[in-house]
Amino acid sequence: QVHVVESGGGLAQAGGSLRLSCAASGIIFNGNTAAWYRQAPGKQRELVARITRSGSITYGDSVKGRFTISRNNAQDTVYLQMNSLAREDTAVYYCSVAYGSGFYWGQGTQVTVSS
Repeated sequence: QVHVVESGGGLAQAGGSLRLSCAASGIIFNGNTAAWYRQAPGKQRELVARITRSGSITYGDSVKGRFTISRNNAQDTVYLQMNSLAREDTAVYYCSVAYGSGFYWGQGTQVTVSS
């Protein structure tokens, strides 16, 4: 059974940093495409960052230059380093991992940024 679990969320002050982790178990991670999405109250889920098997990285426009996605294939983990946080970054952050013909999602981790 596949499990994707996010961690590292919490409360941060504007201008601060947080590091999210996404661990995948039950699959051979093997550098599969993984992505972070977020959803704020009343808004649609949006792409934050994506890293493909080949290492190609895509960032959402609102986080470019502030967030960094990376992965450790040996530990089946994907990270999201979030710097210069703003109130607008407040959302539930979800990790998605591609495997086989589908995607597996975690339950999300709440990030709240206070001014």
